[in-house]
Amino acid sequence: MHSWIDGQPATALNLQNRGLAYGDGLFETIAVRGGRPSLLDAHLARLALGCQRLSIPADTALIREEILRYASALGEGVAKLILTRGDSQRGYASAPAAAPRRLLQASPLPHYPEVHAEAGVRLYPCRTRLAEQPVLAGLKHLNRLEQVLARAEWQDAEHAEGLMRDIQGRVIEGVYSNLFVVSHGRLLTADLSRCGVAGVMRGALLEHATAQSIDVQVGEVSMPMLEQADEVFVCNSVYGIWPVRALDTLSWSPGPLTRKLQAFARTLLET
Repeated sequence: MHSWIDGQPATALNLQNRGLAYGDGLFETIAVRGGRPSLLDAHLARLALGCQRLSIPADTALIREEILRYASALGEGVAKLILTRGDSQRGYASAPAAAPRRLLQASPLPHYPEVHAEAGVRLYPCRTRLAEQPVLAGLKHLNRLEQVLARAEWQDAEHAEGLMRDIQGRVIEGVYSNLFVVSHGRLLTADLSRCGVAGVMRGALLEHATAQSIDVQVGEVSMPMLEQADEVFVCNSVYGIWPVRALDTLSWSPGPLTRKLQAFARTLLET
């Protein structure tokens, strides 16, 4: 499957693209099954929020149409949309007439071991901390060096994900997923107003849990709260939910609320 630039098969990328030079843009990673992009409305809503926050004038209707065409041609895999502010000359200031550029890339659906979803995964305690930047917090922007550094901290197959905290030591998320804690029936996930990525699966789970009258809290998650949790799981829009079974010397078992939400997440990704 060829990459596309601005809706057409890619031939070359302008080296003056601001996404390449400064990470000036956003991206979405969308699972495609049966030619259909999963959670497309949620992905586009997050993209629109990011465009508003970064003042990137993007045509979301056009982007939707391109993703649908690309997914239909792809059939099965992962479609990555990269939206940059466009091309410009040297310097941080962008050209007033710069037009946003849209890149679509394809990769196969990752085949994770079934044990990840069934028995759970072990998290690596990442040393790399997430810096606080409220302007960018929650967005899927192109500046991912913190995640790159965190992912480089482990190479073994024993750890499927890493735990990331902020500079104050608060629990925020995984390297490529969001994290939830279940304690005494309450579903808790980190407030992402300082840092972190507001995943579309995270949003869907919060909305579903609230509709099901599950006690939900978005706020500060400390290490003691994580240590005392009854259940822990991570999630994203490609694999759904993985229970967390271990972090260093800590251990948990997949619990009933994790299993209930896991089944819901599976239906979202299959439709």
